[in-house]
Amino acid sequence: MHESGENYLETILVLEQKNGSVRSIDIANELEYTKPSISRAMGILRKDGFITMENSGRILLTPSGREKANKIYERHLLLTRFLVLTLSVDEETAAKDACRIEHVISAESFAKVKEFVEKEDRK
Repeated sequence: MHESGENYLETILVLEQKNGSVRSIDIANELEYTKPSISRAMGILRKDGFITMENSGRILLTPSGREKANKIYERHLLLTRFLVLTLSVDEETAAKDACRIEHVISAESFAKVKEFVEKEDRK
């Protein structure tokens, strides 16, 4: 999956947690993208089996979509925490940087970051 698809899934998950439900307009407003861009992306995610769309316009993550979104969001949160803990990066900058890193980090490196953050949080 491309970085943009991962960003859409993560955004759907976060908006769902924040608002209870998600529509295309919510995603457009959150990401500051045009409605046609969101519509095209939702069509691809639906075709790939990551979301379903109700007649009302409500967007729902499928089980595979939710699993993927949760993994992406976990990477985001842990990388943000890692940057704050290890480099004293301010939270806002760390979150922006984590958003970029989360899509390219290897499984091995992420496992080490996760191990480090969990160890620090147990202290």
